[in-house]
Amino acid sequence: MGEGYNGIKDFGKKTVHYFQSELNTTQGSEEMGETIVSMQGICKSFPGVKALDNVHFELRSGEVMALLGENGAGKSTLMKILSGVYTRDSGTVEIFGQSYGDLTPRQAQQLGVAIIHQELNMCPHLSVAENMFLGREKMKGPLVDKAAMEAEARGILENLRIDISPSETVGNLPVSKQQMVEIAKALSIHARILIMDEPTSALTAKEIEELFRIIRQLRADGCGIVYISHRLEELQHIVDRVTIMRDGQFIASMNFRDTTMDAIITQMVGREIKEKFPRVDCPKGEKIFEVRHLNAGRMVRDVSFQVYAGEILGFAGLMGAGRTETTRAIFGADPKDSGEILLDGKRVIIRSPADAIKAGIVLVPEDRKKDGLCTKLPIRENIALPNLDLLKNLMGVVRKRKEQDMCSKAVVDLRIKTPSVEVDAGGLSGGNQQKVVVGKWLARASRVVIFDEPTRGIDVAAKVEIYNLMNQLKEQGIGVVFVSSEMPEVMGIADRILVMCDGKITGEVMARQTTQEEILTLATRFENKFAAQPD
Repeated sequence: MGEGYNGIKDFGKKTVHYFQSELNTTQGSEEMGETIVSMQGICKSFPGVKALDNVHFELRSGEVMALLGENGAGKSTLMKILSGVYTRDSGTVEIFGQSYGDLTPRQAQQLGVAIIHQELNMCPHLSVAENMFLGREKMKGPLVDKAAMEAEARGILENLRIDISPSETVGNLPVSKQQMVEIAKALSIHARILIMDEPTSALTAKEIEELFRIIRQLRADGCGIVYISHRLEELQHIVDRVTIMRDGQFIASMNFRDTTMDAIITQMVGREIKEKFPRVDCPKGEKIFEVRHLNAGRMVRDVSFQVYAGEILGFAGLMGAGRTETTRAIFGADPKDSGEILLDGKRVIIRSPADAIKAGIVLVPEDRKKDGLCTKLPIRENIALPNLDLLKNLMGVVRKRKEQDMCSKAVVDLRIKTPSVEVDAGGLSGGNQQKVVVGKWLARASRVVIFDEPTRGIDVAAKVEIYNLMNQLKEQGIGVVFVSSEMPEVMGIADRILVMCDGKITGEVMARQTTQEEILTLATRFENKFAAQPD
């Protein structure tokens, strides 16, 4: 594999052992069986967009097939046709050797097709067992037989070695456990074709290890698994074959062991990406932004730091370290208990996001759908909404020409794949949604831009575009704060890195002079925590 893609091992020596015992049996350990899915010549169009153009796809029993491509390549559309969510315009679909026309979701489910979406579809107020059997409830006369559902759910969970009570309310579970419930739900319908869309995007390294163990178990049981992920470093641990798509077309299919990561990336994007973490060197300028002794709830405790012109300040740490909570408190999305925020040496009072935006401090949030987008509104309105003060005239009326120019510029500059700015943001791929979130803040002259996990769920080429944007802001003297759970990413893009653990800053390192082991040690320092002091 190419350099820079060392997988979960990138998190340091303390994490390597999670996979070592099984790594040698990851690929080819089970002989792949017959073809259980064959999709030939699949075409699908939406208004103004040809999403799929003569696409071919095959899946065998007992294999993990990675379906790869940039955002907007058509991966999710193809899988939604297989799972009955979308109908195809043309082409053939065979499942277990039988040809089918347009499937409904229920028909696909009855055939053993299950899909686990990136945004989990759970009913948080229901129990684990009730979620697993939703729409297929076991009945005892006219009443729902909860005992029978819990008993069967318990058996499935125990078989997968998932330590969750069937009676537990799903809303009380962390996202990682909800992910496991989705897998158990798929097995409750006796799924033999399992589609997993970005399953590790919200998981820790230990939780990823547990997910991979379950995937290996399912593969050994003969299940065919379609694995969609932009975390290419994960592929070496579980994948047998790879299918690559680009711009709605089939590009290639091959055994994973017969290719390289660099070759996969080149086929995904249609060009060679020579620099995965482009870095721009700038002279360190004056102090732009400062946070002093910030406290907010349990997860932000006495946090102090500074941001200078000409640098990207990175925040590293494990999940639950308090990084996102820190960004939300600064932005005014969550209440602060105490602390000061200074911009260009002057104290600013931030009680709400509106105060932060007015001051010139903006946040690209971790959860783009929940906090960053109005998915039912078009791209134009998403970009314009936080910028109405710049777009309206003296009478308070939005100047349509200026609004159109602002939105069109964002689409071009960020290479947002869309036929029009009037397309609803919810209809875009994950990466293009992220670009819209970034675009609305870059449209105004912000003084500090905070990026919280900006590359989560987007492809390698889109990641490079986001990195280049951060570099452009850095060159313009704008303060850039960058939160990332990806160790190679934060080391490759940030100039200076603050490490958090248990709500406090536990260390400060220079990106070019540190190691992943040093960062991981600081990220797990639950004793002797200290707050970085302002100069």
